[in-house]
Amino acid sequence: QVSLVESGGGLVQAGGSLRLSCVASGRIFNINAMGWYRQAPGKQRELVATITGGGSTNTADSVKGRFTISRDNAKNTVYLQANSLKPEDTAVYYCNAKILESDYVVYDYWGRGTQVTVSS
Repeated sequence: QVSLVESGGGLVQAGGSLRLSCVASGRIFNINAMGWYRQAPGKQRELVATITGGGSTNTADSVKGRFTISRDNAKNTVYLQANSLKPEDTAVYYCNAKILESDYVVYDYWGRGTQVTVSS
């Protein structure tokens, strides 16, 4: 069993910054891609950014230049540095990890989410 635990969300004024963290723990053989997604009220969940084990990243156009994803493979942790936050960034942010387990199958895991609220 694997769990993902996010932290770092909160209330911030427009133009401010937050750093989200997500730690994976449990029966992990290898973590492939990790990423952040978000879901605003009444909207579908959308990709924010992903990062592979080798460090290749993919970032949504809506946050490019403001958000940066990174990971610490030794700590099984992924980060999202969110700068120049806008009210439209308000959402629940979810961590995702694609994890290779000891049965050599890649499983898709999600955290419970952390709320980010940006006030104008």
